[in-house]
Amino acid sequence: MPTADVTLGDARALALNAQMLDGDVARPAGREGAAEAIERLGYVQIDTISVVQRAHHHTLWTRCPDYDPAMLHELQANDRRVFEHWAHALAVLPICDYRYYIPQMKRAREHRSIRLQSWCAEHRDVINHVLDRIHAEGPLTSKDFELPPGMKRGTWWDWKPAKRALELLFAQGDLMIKERRGFQKVYDLTERVLPSDVDTAIPSSAECGRFQVLRTLGAYGIAQEREMLGYLKLAEPPAVRQALAELVESGEVVQVAVDGMKRRLCYVSAASWKSRSIPTARRKVHLLSPFDSLIIQRQRVAWLFGFDYTLECYLPEAKRTHGYFVLPILCRDRLVGRLDPKADRSEATLIVRSLSFEPWFAVDDEFLERLGRALARFAQFNGCVSVRVEHATPAKLRGAVSRFARKALRERKHLSS
Repeated sequence: MPTADVTLGDARALALNAQMLDGDVARPAGREGAAEAIERLGYVQIDTISVVQRAHHHTLWTRCPDYDPAMLHELQANDRRVFEHWAHALAVLPICDYRYYIPQMKRAREHRSIRLQSWCAEHRDVINHVLDRIHAEGPLTSKDFELPPGMKRGTWWDWKPAKRALELLFAQGDLMIKERRGFQKVYDLTERVLPSDVDTAIPSSAECGRFQVLRTLGAYGIAQEREMLGYLKLAEPPAVRQALAELVESGEVVQVAVDGMKRRLCYVSAASWKSRSIPTARRKVHLLSPFDSLIIQRQRVAWLFGFDYTLECYLPEAKRTHGYFVLPILCRDRLVGRLDPKADRSEATLIVRSLSFEPWFAVDDEFLERLGRALARFAQFNGCVSVRVEHATPAKLRGAVSRFARKALRERKHLSS
């Protein structure tokens, strides 16, 4: 039986507090704040889409107002407080968690598909050549393995097999991504990148299960079992379930029901449960990346926020409802709308191609002013000096949003001058 009931509103408050989106606690400035955010969230997903600032930078900027992409480069390349690897997707991860990813690296090496085994056997010379060059020359990118001038594709010296070899060696832990130049990965030997004081003791299956449960609860605040299974995907489901049962039995994790509903059986860490004050989120507006960890599990978004969200960039244009790369709009503790942005870098203009709100949400001038400020901040983060709203629903809001955004940009320009 659940220990207690919580309201849906309290569940949202716990989630937003854990995700650093309620404005409840002052955060460190600079890259220390970015490092804290990565350690708190457990991972920050990387994605290639660049219609606006890429997902990993966007997610950190949302939580760290003074964030600059150069901070992440410093944390990875110089401070070595973070590293890249596969969680549920390619992600930036806290270096203190490195040991829990070693079993995944071992699986990549020891449990290859038949097709991959065949490819490795066929391209063993390429794999060895890539590893030997990095050993001898130091950090290299995939471009360093492009075909020499005048040489035709089709021999074993082919950029595509070399790139695949780099990714294979990265997945199984022989190589790490030392840094990125722009978005280009720079690979080096793990022994030269990994700090010497990092714990590399291989965890047991039970340890991985416990880690995944506690990491999820630390990042989510409150979570269902299925959400723990999907958060990092480091441990097998039986190990996660066993760890959860043991943590509940020991009292380290508390079982709760949201609004008394058994189908919303959730879990909270005992420490968070005892210290909870259920803060009320401030009425700040956040524009969330589609890959933000708050919303990456769409079923969680549906029950926690009552928000139906699908990233439509993978659909043909004719089948899109809201737009190509739609950002959910968070106001206080609710997802109240969505907008489809594009940073036109040639004109230094943030274009809002569409803007709409949930039917239940009452749009007022106070909210529109906050949205205008959020758009102004987002424009500057994307290197833009103006905002243009092309379409809004209802249409009468287009002019008001544009006006508030222009006002906020003027204020920000005045403060910086």
